[in-house]
Amino acid sequence: MKQELISLKDLIDNPTPRVPVCLCLDTSGSMIGDPIMELNEGVKLFYEAIKEDEIALFSADIAIVTFGSNGIRVIRDFAGLSTDDSLPILDANGGTPMAEAVSLALEILDKRKNEYQNKGVDYYQPWLVLMTDGQPDSLQNLEEPIAKINELINNKKLTIFPIGIGDNVDMNILAKFSPKRPPLKLQGLKFKEFFAWLSQSVSRTSQSTPGESVKLDIDGIKSWGEL
Repeated sequence: MKQELISLKDLIDNPTPRVPVCLCLDTSGSMIGDPIMELNEGVKLFYEAIKEDEIALFSADIAIVTFGSNGIRVIRDFAGLSTDDSLPILDANGGTPMAEAVSLALEILDKRKNEYQNKGVDYYQPWLVLMTDGQPDSLQNLEEPIAKINELINNKKLTIFPIGIGDNVDMNILAKFSPKRPPLKLQGLKFKEFFAWLSQSVSRTSQSTPGESVKLDIDGIKSWGEL
């Protein structure tokens, strides 16, 4: 409740148009070792890069949902880093409840959009980053969140970045989340390179006008991703 009050106060004190970014991250047992260490380093770099950009610092509205260790968790609800820059420490364990995590991410994103509207704060098209290295626990449970995400994307109400990690990820499943562009596979464990690219993309968006089409740095993707 305290975090929610801080987050709402931030919308009143800081009327800057927001770039809502929800990181939906796989922290299942298969991420133990180097993958989870590199993911933590990547998120840390993302925070640092946003904080170094004065415009992005007050525009980026970041939430983090994890799935795996301790089930599904909102380990950071939407807030700007100028309000809350506490860095979560991710650990790996458990299964891969991807469907439930994506549904939770959409739920908190919808709630945040309502808060923007209620407080008169403008916002850019929301971003959802889905990173996973394995098979979801239930394919059947994925049908509803996939349908919801496709509807949002087709109505230009969401941008999604599905990112596969390692050799055991099913890129065909990730492709179902993304009707407009193919999912990308992380080169090795280049989490830091991905989050550097993501922070630059947030910065570029925050310097535009809400509703304006902002082109992604396609060449920059080559430093961390592959089809």
